Amino acid sequence: MDYLAINKHAWDQRTKIHLDSSFYNLQAFVDGKSSLNPIELAQVGHVKNKSLLHLQCHFGQDSLSWARLGAKVTGIDLSTESIATAQQLANQLQLDANFINSDIYQFGQDNTIQYDIVFTSYGVLAWLPDLSRWAQTIAGALRPGGEFHLVEFHPFNDVLCGYGYFAQTQPDIEDEVTYTENHNNQTETVATWPHPISEVINALTQAGLTIASLNEHPYSPYNCFEGLEYIKNKGYRLQHKGHNIPLVYSVKAIKVL
Repeated sequence: MDYLAINKHAWDQRTKIHLDSSFYNLQAFVDGKSSLNPIELAQVGHVKNKSLLHLQCHFGQDSLSWARLGAKVTGIDLSTESIATAQQLANQLQLDANFINSDIYQFGQDNTIQYDIVFTSYGVLAWLPDLSRWAQTIAGALRPGGEFHLVEFHPFNDVLCGYGYFAQTQPDIEDEVTYTENHNNQTETVATWPHPISEVINALTQAGLTIASLNEHPYSPYNCFEGLEYIKNKGYRLQHKGHNIPLVYSVKAIKVL
């Protein structure tokens, strides 16, 4: 089974749905609203005049939000539909951003450019079977002294939903609807892999990066899981037996000089 082709097809179809969703609210973005959240803004910091590589960028809202803050952005995504939309938006908004249609591993083999920042966020790792190759791609794309920033949904919630926590060689294959409110019960077959936080950290350090911080957060900026409760000025939370569970974690890693 060609898992890459399966997921590419799924995300090509999902992109068409997401463009018309209130979840992404494309018109508000075009009108000037940033899609970035406080977690990543605080962690990444100032990006003006810095080169930024955004892995698994979807149709480019976060990439272009970084560009609005002054970054020189390159976005990578598996979906042809996503990349075509991202480049169209960049041209329309006259922002300094370039987009490449590629899977992460192929990009890692082909890339010869080094960046000040590599960024990736929210629901990205589950689509990758091999975090070692992912981390090597990141290390190869960073200049000495460059920073990698990951903001990702915490696997704790997946465990409560019945998925495995520890890494596995074979993917979970499911027919599922996408997370936006306008999915109309349209299902796509997807292949995903669980990745514990320890696997993420080990992959990055084995690729030669130094971990500068690892943080866990009890609130999600997105209402994209069942049972979430909105807390004003904080975000969405999920409680288990009266206690908040971690919904997001963030990692900052540095390529030492």
